[in-house]
Amino acid sequence: MDKVPITVRGFAALEEELKHRQQVERQRIIQAIAEARALGDLSENAEYHAAKEAQSHNEGRVLELESMISRAEIIDVSKLSGSKIKFGATVKLLDEDTEEEKTYQIVGEPEADVRSGRVSITSPIARALIGKGVGDTVEVTTPGGGKSYEVVGVEYRG
Repeated sequence: MDKVPITVRGFAALEEELKHRQQVERQRIIQAIAEARALGDLSENAEYHAAKEAQSHNEGRVLELESMISRAEIIDVSKLSGSKIKFGATVKLLDEDTEEEKTYQIVGEPEADVRSGRVSITSPIARALIGKGVGDTVEVTTPGGGKSYEVVGVEYRG
């Protein structure tokens, strides 16, 4: 099994979601199934079928979370340093076309969320940035075409 790099914060979020799904959602769904059963005929009982589908979805996500947690390689970003970009780096980029600054943290796939400024280590932009430093220019092929960025800052914070 391949280890999956993840930040301390990302690992804590996975554990919290797993705990919530096992202790809160599972109980809520069991209750919904019991209430739907009490309504009678299950063959045409939409509430029962919806609750069973929710149960299936929840249990599938529990298995997925357990797998991610068991394969996680937790990396404490606050203990990292250096001028080169690697996993955990928070990188400030200057879009050479629009002069717009963007800031991204390179994180594990399970915790990636571009809207929150966290990009997966496996994303095209992260792969292009690895090993680069301040002053370097990177070319990234995106769905919207090629983009050129200058690295203007690299830092490691937890």
